[in-house]
Amino acid sequence: MDFKRLRQILDRAASKRILVIGDLMLDEFVWGKVGRISPEAPVPVVEVTSETFFPGGAANVARNLREFVDRVSVIGLIGKDRHGQQLRELLADRKIDISDAVEDEKFRTIVKTRIIARNQQVVRVDREKVTAPSATQVANVVAAVRKRLPNIDAIIFEDYGKGFLARELVAQIARDACAAKKIVTADPNPHNLMDWSGMTAVKPNRSEAFLAAGVPNRDSDLPPKKDLDLIRAGKELLQKWGTQYLLITLGEHGVMFFEKGKRPHHIPTKARDVFDVSGAGDTAIAMFTLALVCGTTPLEAAQIANHASAVVVGKLGTATVTCDELIASFEHDFD
Repeated sequence: MDFKRLRQILDRAASKRILVIGDLMLDEFVWGKVGRISPEAPVPVVEVTSETFFPGGAANVARNLREFVDRVSVIGLIGKDRHGQQLRELLADRKIDISDAVEDEKFRTIVKTRIIARNQQVVRVDREKVTAPSATQVANVVAAVRKRLPNIDAIIFEDYGKGFLARELVAQIARDACAAKKIVTADPNPHNLMDWSGMTAVKPNRSEAFLAAGVPNRDSDLPPKKDLDLIRAGKELLQKWGTQYLLITLGEHGVMFFEKGKRPHHIPTKARDVFDVSGAGDTAIAMFTLALVCGTTPLEAAQIANHASAVVVGKLGTATVTCDELIASFEHDFD
C-alpha cells in the first residue's frame, strides 16, 4: 500500500459510523515509585505519585475509533455507582455516544486497576463479577440496535468474557446486521465459546484461536508461515464460523490473515519498542473494522491493524493510535 492509497483510506474515515457492543469497564492506572521492600511481607512498597483513568474493554475499542471517526456509539452494561458515573463522564468527554448503554443498579461497574512503578506493572487488581443481561435487557438492546441499523456502517462485538455478550443477544443482532448488509466483526474471548457464524471477520489472538479450533496449542519456534498448527487452527475457524476473514494476532510475531479460498498471509510486526500490550487487541479490531468500512481490501485492513497495534504497544497504559502516528508508522515502510 503506497502513501497516496493510505491517505485516501484515512480521508474516508471521519464520516463513517460504527457501533461497538460488549463488556464495558474502567481502566485505572496507579503510577508510583518503589524505594523499599515492605517490612510486613516480601513485596515492594509503591509510593503513589498519580492516578489516571481510561475507558476500558469495549469502551477502549470505541475510544480507538474516535481518533478517526466522528460518530461512534457503544453499548454495554454499566452500574449506577461511582465508577459507572466516572466511565460515563470519560466517554461523554470523548463525544462517544452511550445513550443505549444499559444501566443497572444491581451491577457493579467492572474496574481493572494496574499499579505501575518504574514503567513496569507491579500487580493488577480486578473488581468484577460475570453478569449476563436479563431477557428484558437483551430485548431492549436488540430493539435499540435494530433502530440504529440504517444509520451505521459496521458493528464490532468486543468480548472480554464478562457476560454481556450473551448468545441470544449476539445471534439476533448479527442476523439483523447481516440482513442489512452491514460489516460485522468480533474480538472473541476464550472463556465464552461463542458461535461467531456469519461474521464478516473475527480477530482472536493465538491462544484464543487454538482453543476455539480445538487444536493443541504447542509452543512453536517456527516462523508463522511454517507453523502448521497455526495454519490448521485458522482454516478450522474459517470453516467453523463461516466468516469471510480471520485475523489472528501473534504478539511480537505480528498477525496471520486468513481468507476463504486463499493462502494464509503473514504480516510481521511493525513494533520497534514494546512497553505495554494492554488494549492492543482493542486497537487491532477497531482499525481492521474501520479499514474495511473505508473500502480497503481485507489484506490492506490487516496491514493497517498491524501498524496501529505496533504503535499502541509502544505506549504505557491503555492507549490509542492517532492518525498522524499511524501515518508515521507506515512512512518507515515507504522510505
